[in-house]
Amino acid sequence: MAVLVDEGYKVHPTVQHRFFPYAQNGGTVVAVAGEDFSVVGSDTRLSEGYSILSRDVSKVKKMTKSGLLGCVGFHGDVLTLTKSLDAKLKQYKHTHGKDMSCEAMAQMLSSTLYYRRFFPYWVYNMVAGIDNNGKGCVFSYDLWGRTSVRLTELVALLLLSFNLFWTTNLDIKTSRM
Repeated sequence: MAVLVDEGYKVHPTVQHRFFPYAQNGGTVVAVAGEDFSVVGSDTRLSEGYSILSRDVSKVKKMTKSGLLGCVGFHGDVLTLTKSLDAKLKQYKHTHGKDMSCEAMAQMLSSTLYYRRFFPYWVYNMVAGIDNNGKGCVFSYDLWGRTSVRLTELVALLLLSFNLFWTTNLDIKTSRM
């Protein structure tokens, strides 16, 4: 069957509708580790777009005596991921009779995120705490469990670059950016 098309007829591009099951609920988690400490800070606002859904939602959860987990992203996946990690931590404690170390918790989180790599948890994570040697440690992860970096030196570099940005881009004459 042949289809006749008029020369003056314009073909409009096909509109594609894609399935995107996530909402970006935003948030900020910051962690700094030192020689014998680790500090974690976060906001408590849960929002979607321009709407504030709650002003009292913690983005940091105490997982063990020596480790904290900070999560931002889609809040439904944050709740699901923390529930799954809690179950794995309880199973570890019952099996081994002790809490999981901060490094082991970071590896478990990376494996859990990588396991879901084809339909990932829409959550950006940070594990912070004290390692077995008593030193502070911070681990940061993307959606797929990558970028398992020990951030003690990186935080110092980021703070240094932030300081250099402000000092070099400051207009001395008017005291404005």
